[in-house]
Amino acid sequence: MARLPRIAAAGYPHHVIQRGNDRQTVFREDADYARYLGWLREVAAAHGIAVHAYVLMPNHVHLLVTPPTDAALSRAMQSLGRRYVRWFNDKYGRTGTLWEGRFRSAPIDADRYLLACSRYIELNPVRAGIVGAPEQYRWSSYAHHAGVLVDPLVTDHPLVWALGNTPFERQLAYRRLFDADVPPDIVRSIRTATNRGRALVASSDDANTPIGPRPRGRPRKDVRPNTRPTRPEAIVPREVG
Repeated sequence: MARLPRIAAAGYPHHVIQRGNDRQTVFREDADYARYLGWLREVAAAHGIAVHAYVLMPNHVHLLVTPPTDAALSRAMQSLGRRYVRWFNDKYGRTGTLWEGRFRSAPIDADRYLLACSRYIELNPVRAGIVGAPEQYRWSSYAHHAGVLVDPLVTDHPLVWALGNTPFERQLAYRRLFDADVPPDIVRSIRTATNRGRALVASSDDANTPIGPRPRGRPRKDVRPNTRPTRPEAIVPREVG
């Protein structure tokens, strides 16, 4: 059966999932998580991709990113995947595939779903029972959004900036979003859209409505860079022998 073409919409946020093959562990120790994040930062910069949220789970990855072109996301993920698999196999003396086929992704309607998708991503470790609260998990973007540290990998989306006029107001408002769980119907829509490669749009009744990429000529929302002081050492990996 031929695989469905992946929808890519330049300038729009995308939810991305990449799973370990047969759900095997893809991060065995802290150095593995740090290495992946370091390379994610490199390929995102190289391809002009804004990373708005992420979580690295032991056997899969969730990202919320905005690519500048239709092809940028695929190229970045291919580069990242090849680098990490080669390094992981050499480190652990293994061969063969690590990922479960192609990554899965869905462009999303930012106004309706971006903040919900960000919460969905950063609550993954809580839903999995790994931690009791998102701030307890080291390998996600929650600490950045909550004001614990500044993650140089993360580019705040305009909707995050709109939460408040000052960093303190934005961080407080973001933390308050986590006072309630993401509604089950929204969780279901995010999962269905991403697994089926369909766009998640406000005008659809569910996540099964396929659409094509938006016209290239349509103006994109500006993604403002993070202007607060950074702590690169919080994320950038150390060399591992």
